[in-house]
Amino acid sequence: MFEQVTRGAKVALLSVALLALSVSVFGQDVSGPGTGGQQASQAAGSPVVRKLSVDEAVQMALEQNLSLQVQRVNPRIQDLNIATVRTAWTPNVTSSLSNGSTDSPSGNIFSGTGVTQTSSNLSWSFGANQLLPTGGNYQVSWSSSRAKTNSLFDNINPRLNSNLSASFTQPLLRNFRIDNTRQQLQISRKNREISDVQLRQTVLATIRNVKNAYWTLSYNVSSLEVQQQTLDLARESLRNSEARVRIGTMAPMDVIQSQAEVASREEAVIRAQAAVAQAEDQFRALIMDPQTPNFWAMKFELTDSPVFQAQAVDVDAAVRKALDARTDLVQQKKTLEENDISLRYMQNQTKPDVNLNVRYGLSAQGGTQLSYDYSDVLNPVFLGELRQVGYGSMFKSLLKNDYPQWSLSVTVGYPIGNSSAEANLARARLQYGQAQTQLRSAELSVVTEVRDAARNVTTNQKRVESTRASRELQEKKLEAEQKKFAAGMSTTFFVLQAQRDLAQARNAELQAILDYTRSVVDFETVQQAPAFGGSGGGVSIQTGG
Repeated sequence: MFEQVTRGAKVALLSVALLALSVSVFGQDVSGPGTGGQQASQAAGSPVVRKLSVDEAVQMALEQNLSLQVQRVNPRIQDLNIATVRTAWTPNVTSSLSNGSTDSPSGNIFSGTGVTQTSSNLSWSFGANQLLPTGGNYQVSWSSSRAKTNSLFDNINPRLNSNLSASFTQPLLRNFRIDNTRQQLQISRKNREISDVQLRQTVLATIRNVKNAYWTLSYNVSSLEVQQQTLDLARESLRNSEARVRIGTMAPMDVIQSQAEVASREEAVIRAQAAVAQAEDQFRALIMDPQTPNFWAMKFELTDSPVFQAQAVDVDAAVRKALDARTDLVQQKKTLEENDISLRYMQNQTKPDVNLNVRYGLSAQGGTQLSYDYSDVLNPVFLGELRQVGYGSMFKSLLKNDYPQWSLSVTVGYPIGNSSAEANLARARLQYGQAQTQLRSAELSVVTEVRDAARNVTTNQKRVESTRASRELQEKKLEAEQKKFAAGMSTTFFVLQAQRDLAQARNAELQAILDYTRSVVDFETVQQAPAFGGSGGGVSIQTGG
């Protein structure tokens, strides 16, 4: 029977050796950080290892992170929106040139029956108009024409005409201090400011995510080292047990328990290796652009490790800072400022439509003046040209203001009964009050979030101290069990149990340090931006009818 047990132990040892060999081979594919890109690494050659501190990782993310690249475009888009609104104030220049001729049958007895009435006209004009930032608008135009006819009763032929006119309209109540264009411009500027705040929020969120991913990867690497150390201890226990079996101080059945423990800890190492690879992929996606050469093949050697440094937490100061600087609150305040702009516009639209209109014009006439003898009305006799006024003389007459025309008027318009502007104003006031209430609710949420983050720092700080004490005690416990086992006063079971307890204690301490480090990062972030996302938007007043 003893020989059968010994034969079974040898088979078990051979199985464990084969398992260890398979783990070793598998470890060549996935061991260490960055194993998620092993296929790309093999295709590209030797993997590239880059040493990184946490500050260097943050700097890489600020330069290459895709979310930041997307967010950086938004301020430029808002600049173009502002430029688009300002085009409403761009002067508009118009010009025209036309030429035409008309043949028509005679329409009076003086021209004679069967006579064709022929007239031709050449005209051209130039003008400009512009909407002003005051809400008013102006128009300036100049036009000239040359008309020629075969009518005997037109004593200026060809006839030259020139007109110069200017008009100005200025709202006095509605659209005076603010109109649709100025409202849209002010709102576009606020949106530009909001896009800057959103960019800052994305930067802060990226920094937080990079730091936490860095510490998570560091934790997984350290956890892999702990699992490897635990595996080494189990293998050492297995070797000791086998030696005791050989000298006859331990039953062969006790070796099977050590072999099972080795197999179990080899599985833990494999899982720890996979966790490192997963954490490295997440870290890589945060700090690198996918178009970077060796993106999947690059491995990282972290030069910083999470170090526990207890710090005092000033909750009141953190709350004051958050209420003043939190990006989501700043966005809501700026949205409230947008609503205030829209509310002022709505109030202005309920005023009477009173406009001041001013117009001034000049005109001049030229051409060739003809003389006829109309003694015989049905057969007038052409006597010759009396005077000819050319373009130059006509322009001089125009500029001398010989024939001015002007007008000054005030127009008033006001709807009878309820208007759409009054309904829009009532709705805008309700939305403005809603936005104010939403801002107060957001401030309450921010205070709660900051207090929770501060509480997590304090809690995790105590956890680190507790798990550290537990780990130290488990080390002493394992050392005592090993001494008792060497003296024959303990069994393999208790030694293995002490090893498992020590591994759990080490992992618990690492997890506590990681949680504390991440809680400190979250506490610093939550005073400036939402630690877990959030748009920070508010209720916007709709200006449509």
